Amino acid sequence: MNERSFIARLNIITTMNEKKTRILAATEKLLAEFGFHGLSMQMVAKEANVAAGTIYRYFNDKDDLLNQLHDHILSYIAAQISHGVVDTMPIKQRYRTMWLNLWHMTLNGDAPLIIRGQFQNLPCRSKQERKHLSQKLFSSVATMFNEGKACGLFKNIDNEVLSILSLETSCNLARRQINGGLQINDDELEAVINASWDAIILH
Repeated sequence: MNERSFIARLNIITTMNEKKTRILAATEKLLAEFGFHGLSMQMVAKEANVAAGTIYRYFNDKDDLLNQLHDHILSYIAAQISHGVVDTMPIKQRYRTMWLNLWHMTLNGDAPLIIRGQFQNLPCRSKQERKHLSQKLFSSVATMFNEGKACGLFKNIDNEVLSILSLETSCNLARRQINGGLQINDDELEAVINASWDAIILH
């Protein structure tokens, strides 16, 4: 393959990836507005500004589209939560960074289904496949919790429960702030982070 044809192929792949990303973003936006039963492939195509047939170049059907959207959002959350996190950091510094990453992600409106608390209701593949994907994507979170439990810092309970008690409070509070239910200043935010930390450490 000569250089010109190689570059042309790369351009085609890039264009295809851009279209798939637009389709996924459009699906998430429409789901947040209309729910699963109100969603149609025609609506997605119009919102993504692609031909209806284009969707089927990337997704077998509506179920496959929703499955891939679930994985796409989960991958995005994992990348956001681990941004700036290094395993050599002190555990509490890692925790605080992850908590604030989720806080800013939600406040910035980067994921409509997360903002409206609808992500957990998104249809996905089997529970086993979902668990396997989560373990793979959120390894930095698992490492933090496992290290904390090993040294007697965290309560010896399931990592998912630890996450619900601590990190997930970030998204919940951010959604409340977006909806006008409360306003949290910087001092209160630090107090909330410390309170969520206290919920999972041994005293």
